[in-house]
Parts: sequence; C-alpha cells; structure tokens
Amino acid sequence: MEITNVEEYEPLAKQRLPKMVFDYYASGAEDQWTLKENRNAFSRILGTFGKLWLSIVSFASFPVSPQILIDVSHIDLSTTVLGYKISMPIMISPTAMQKMAHPDGMVYKNRNVVAQLVRRAEKAGFKAIALTVDTPRLGRREADIKNRFNLPPHLTLKNFEGLDLGKMEKTSDSGLASYVAGQIDRSLEWKDIQWLQTITKLPILVKGVMTAEDTRLSIQHGAAGIIVSNHGARQLDYVPATISCLEEVVKAAQGQFLCSLMVESVCGTDVFKALALGASGIFPSYPLIDLRLEGLSCTLWLLKAGGKNVLQMLRDEFELTMALAGCRSLKEITRNHIVTDSDPPRPVSRL
Repeated sequence: MEITNVEEYEPLAKQRLPKMVFDYYASGAEDQWTLKENRNAFSRILGTFGKLWLSIVSFASFPVSPQILIDVSHIDLSTTVLGYKISMPIMISPTAMQKMAHPDGMVYKNRNVVAQLVRRAEKAGFKAIALTVDTPRLGRREADIKNRFNLPPHLTLKNFEGLDLGKMEKTSDSGLASYVAGQIDRSLEWKDIQWLQTITKLPILVKGVMTAEDTRLSIQHGAAGIIVSNHGARQLDYVPATISCLEEVVKAAQGQFLCSLMVESVCGTDVFKALALGASGIFPSYPLIDLRLEGLSCTLWLLKAGGKNVLQMLRDEFELTMALAGCRSLKEITRNHIVTDSDPPRPVSRL
C-alpha cells in the first residue's frame, strides 16, 4: 500500500508493534474523549471564501480560503523561533520510551538529578529546555493498566543510567504510573521555573499551557516560550483540544515575541490553521514524533511501518496548502483565512 498521508502509518505500526507498546503510544486517558477531540477540533475549523464566512458550520474538513491569481512560484516556509531561523514551522515534540519502537531509538524530586540532565542537554548542543508542567501525577491510561505496562526486559531508562533512580518494576496495574508516582515532584510550582533558570542559560519552554491565566503567569516567571499542550490527551480527559485553546493563549501573550506558541497537529492543513490562529510553530501530535535514524526523519509509527520521510510529507502538504491559499510566506497567513465554530456566522453572498 502506498502511503499518502501521515495517519496511514498508524495501522501499519499496529501490525508490527507488540500490543502493549502500540497501546502505550496510541491511547489517551480514561474515556479518550480528548484524544478524539484533538483531531475533531481541527476538522471544525473551516476555510473562508473570499471575505464571506459560511452561515452554517459544517463538521466536514474544508480547505482554507483560496486566493487566486497570485504568483506562488516561490513559497517561503522559513521562520524564526527563539532567535533561531528554521526551514519550516514544524518541529519535533519531546517524548519518551522511543526504544520500544526501534533499537536506536519530567522534573524529578532530586534536584541534583535535574541539574545533571540539564548539563547533559547543554553539552549535547540542545537549544532550549522544555519543562513539562502537567504531570504531577500520571493520568489514568486504561490501556496501560490492562496491559500491565512495563519496559521490555532488554530496555532501560537510558537517560537516567548512573543517577540512582531505581527501575520500573512490574506491578498489578501500570508499572509506569507506579514509577512516576515515586519519582516525579508533585510540589512543582511557578517558582521552580525561576530555580531552573539559575542552573542554565538555555531558554525555558513551559509545556502544558492551555489557559490565558497560565500564559500570563508563564511570561511573568520568565518563560521564553510556551507549548500549548494537553499532553496528547494522556493526562486529564475531557479537557479541550489544544487547537481550541490556542487563540486564548495567543491573545493573553499580548505580542510578547519571546513566547513561541506551539500546538499539536498532524497534517499540512492543520499547520496552516494553527498559524492562522497565531501559533509560531507546530509540533506533530503524539505519537507522531520525529526520531533521527540513519539519516532519515521519521515518526514512531514510521519506525515499524517504513515509508516516506514524514517530516517531508508534512512540509509538502503545508507548502501545497499555502500555494493554493495564495500565501507566499508565513506572514501572509492570517486569521481571515479561517472560521472556527466559535465565530459568529456571516451571511453567504446571494450572487
């Protein structure tokens, strides 16, 4: 079967990964309503036609508004994030347990461990620290409970070797949940962002922001960037989709250009919609997360499914969307290109 979009890798990966591993990557918390809503919310963002909006909101997925007779022979996808120029606004989301998909494959109570990890990141040439703030406890992931999730015997928590953090033991439910409960600092507060700034010169990105209030607090406490995220719907179920929270976060940032507003997405039109709502960069949604293996960029699904370079596929889709929408650079993508289900309807022309 020829792969024509990123989501088609998922069923192939399901065939090739052990059930426990696939379920870990693919499932969400509890009823998985938010997991579905992360995708459904994108499909409810429609394209506008010229300057007129549809008066009836459809749940079908529409292309963005086409602007015709514009020279789109050259499309510039480049942008700047945290002062670094990158070739496109599609980046790699942080994730864990990558070796379960392929052999190449949080803040701990012990602050000395955190400091060692930060120094290791600096030495490796990383450009920022992503502080995950929505995991004081692990969400109830029922698939992991049913599967008695644990690391396969040949794998270890490689980043933590030599740091005396123990190991993930088999339990009667989820070994991961039990391990996190014993290691992650539940007392994490805003002041800890400032402590983290004392041990590194790298910019701190706060990952897990979904409200205007937390956006303002992130800026107030010195965060250099914000990642709008509901943890891939793996923490608290029935919270809004990330794309539904994005515009509120953008407005609360009030032009603070140090804030890099990012949201999860899965295809080229999603990228366009997120940028139209004010995002400055996009992370592919979990578990469509990039790994660098043998010179290829590929997702966790791709590790077992094989096929075309996924980041290139997303780039091609996004570039085509821009061309057909008549946008030659990212600055030409505006809020006028889309309508959300919260926007007031406008009449359709009778002509």
